[in-house]
Amino acid sequence: MSAPARRSRTLIAGAAVPLLAAACLTGCAEKSKGGAEGGVKVSADDKACEVSDKKFPAGHVKLQVENKGSKVTEVYVYAPGDRIVTERENIGPGTKADIVTEIKAGTYEIACKPGMKGDGIRQKVTVSGKGAAAKRDPKLDDAVAAYRKYVQKQADETLPATKKFTDAVKDGDVDEAKKNYAISRIGWERTEPVAESFGDIDPKVDLRVDGLEDGQKWTGWHTLEKSLWQEKKISAKDKKLADRLMTDLKDWQNRVGKADITPTSMANGAKELLDEVATGKVTGEEERYSHTDLVDFEANVQGALKAHELLKPVTAKKDPTLTKELDKQFAAIDKLLDEHRKGDGFVSYDTVGKAERKKLADGVNALAEPLSRLAAAVAS
Repeated sequence: MSAPARRSRTLIAGAAVPLLAAACLTGCAEKSKGGAEGGVKVSADDKACEVSDKKFPAGHVKLQVENKGSKVTEVYVYAPGDRIVTERENIGPGTKADIVTEIKAGTYEIACKPGMKGDGIRQKVTVSGKGAAAKRDPKLDDAVAAYRKYVQKQADETLPATKKFTDAVKDGDVDEAKKNYAISRIGWERTEPVAESFGDIDPKVDLRVDGLEDGQKWTGWHTLEKSLWQEKKISAKDKKLADRLMTDLKDWQNRVGKADITPTSMANGAKELLDEVATGKVTGEEERYSHTDLVDFEANVQGALKAHELLKPVTAKKDPTLTKELDKQFAAIDKLLDEHRKGDGFVSYDTVGKAERKKLADGVNALAEPLSRLAAAVAS
C-alpha cells in the first residue's frame, strides 16, 4: 500500500508476532556486512530508523529488525515509486524480527513506521550485483511462473464478480449488492500482497475509514459496504464510487502481470496474508459493517496455501519438518473454518462469540509461526 494511505492496524490481544528463524542464510555471512550474524541490522524507535549498512550485495538479504521504541512499528523495503519489495508489520516494542527477502540491484528505501502510520522514517540504501536469480533452482522459477498465472487469474475473475456487485449498486438494488459484495472480494483477498506491492492501488479499493490520512478521499469496497449495511441505502455518490471501484480494479488487472515476484516474496506474501487474518479478520475490523470477515479469512488462507504448495517441491527437500508442520496447520485452519460454514458461505461474524474467535486466533498463530520460516527455507 502507498504509505500515505496505509490502512491502520492494531495488535490484537493474544496474537503472537512470530519471528523468522535466526539462522543465517547460505552465503549470507559472506555477502552482508551487518554484524557477526551476517544480516543488515535495522534499529527502530519512535523517532529514528538506523540501518547498519547503506550498501550491500543483491540476492537473499536478512534484515535484523529491533524495535527499541515505545510504539508498535513496521518495516518496509521500498523500490522507486513506493513499490513494496517486502514488509513486516506489528513489531512490538522491545521485540525483534528477521525479514528474509530477495533484493535485486538498484536503489531502495528502508522505512520504519512507528505507530504503523504515515510515510515512515526512511533510509536510502544501494544494492549491487547479480543476486540469487542466477543460481536459483529451476523449480523455484517454475513456482514463480505458476504463481504469476494464479495471481493474474484471480484478478481476471475478480472483475466480472465485482461487476455484478457494482451493477447492483448502480441499479439501487441493496439486497442484490449485499449478495455479491463478499464474493467480489475473494480474488483480491487471495492475492492482496501482490496488489499492495504497487503502492497506489490498495488505498483506492480496500481502505478502511480509520486508515484515511488528512485530506484523503475514501473510495473502494468498504465505503460501499458502509452504505449497504449501515446506511441501508444507495446514494448517487455510491453509484459513482461503484464506477470508480471498477476502474481501479481494471488498473490492478492490467498491472498485476508485471508485478515483481520472487520465491521469497511468495513466502513472505503468504505470511502477510496470515497477518491480514490476525489483524483484520479475527478481530472483525475488516468487514465491520457486513460481518463477512470469514469469507475474507478463508480467501487469505487459500492464497497463503497456494504459495506454500507451489514452493513445496523445493522446500520439502530443504526442510521436510517445516513442510509437514505447514501441511498440518493449514488442514487445522480449514477444520476451524468448517465449524462456521453455512450453505455455500459462512455465518455472519458478529454471531461468532469470544471463545470461538479465540480458537480462530490460536489457529492463525499456530500456522503463522511455521509460515514465518518459509522464506528462510526457500532462501537456504
